[in-house]
Amino acid sequence: MTTWTWRFEKADGTEVSPAVEPEEFTTQGDAETWIGEYWKDLLAGGADQVFLSEDGTRVYGPMSLHAESAGTGEATGTGTIGDPETVEAPAES
Repeated sequence: MTTWTWRFEKADGTEVSPAVEPEEFTTQGDAETWIGEYWKDLLAGGADQVFLSEDGTRVYGPMSLHAESAGTGEATGTGTIGDPETVEAPAES
């Protein structure tokens, strides 16, 4: 079974414990929906950026949790959680 996980970091790349403990997700869409719901709590708890991994392999990041940061995430794998082009909504099933 594929597992999708988030890594939480300060702006300097230091890993931090998340303010809200995520589950292990079975789809990328579920992981992205979760981050979309909790990014403000994670930011308030000390995380500045996140990385998404599939079975331990980094898929994208760093993605800033700061809404004022700019970026599309398209070419570099970086972006901002508040940027609608950074994280796509899961497909309807």
